[in-house]
Amino acid sequence: MTTKTTTADLIYERLEAMIADGRFKDGERLDEVSLAREFGVSRTPLRQALQLLSSSGLAVFHPNRGTFVRTPDFVRLVEMFEVMAELEAWCAKLAAQRITTAQVMLLRQAALRCERALSIQDYRQYYQENETFHGIIYDATGNGFLAEETRDMQRRLRPFRQAQLTVADRLTSSMKEHRQVLEALEAHDARQAETVMREHIRIQSMTYKQLRN
Repeated sequence: MTTKTTTADLIYERLEAMIADGRFKDGERLDEVSLAREFGVSRTPLRQALQLLSSSGLAVFHPNRGTFVRTPDFVRLVEMFEVMAELEAWCAKLAAQRITTAQVMLLRQAALRCERALSIQDYRQYYQENETFHGIIYDATGNGFLAEETRDMQRRLRPFRQAQLTVADRLTSSMKEHRQVLEALEAHDARQAETVMREHIRIQSMTYKQLRN
């Protein structure tokens, strides 16, 4: 069943991207009136989007004061990417050992949708399919706790991982990395899967640093 995307979801995604792009500074108050005007929406979906932003950890709500941006500093982001690299590498290693034939087929389909998004240079669609690709790998670990923890970190890093896809030629190189991961999983090569996945996330961190410098 397909989940319907609401206006609040769309605003939330735009705010995520704006924070990752450096539009707002850490601690800056998000003005509801000006944002509602900028997005051309009423205050209701905007407030819902701000609630989502607070839930994601990218903002904090103070009663009678408003919603304020809360972004990790660059050192913190590097640390988060380091942890993400190890979580994803562990997932890939276990998945290579445990992935089923059906999951391999799902992974191939997700990779194909990534290829299609690449062909039209749609980085937002690419990232959505990319999330699906990685999610299949998490599930293929057979370790529900690891999958849950990795998804939580993925959610926290989402705007920054998506932002780095806007760097020139990054979509193409990201797809190449996905193909390497897929090949390793198809071959049930745990060591190779672990290595290429760790490098995939390390490159994301380096690319985001390049974007912000």
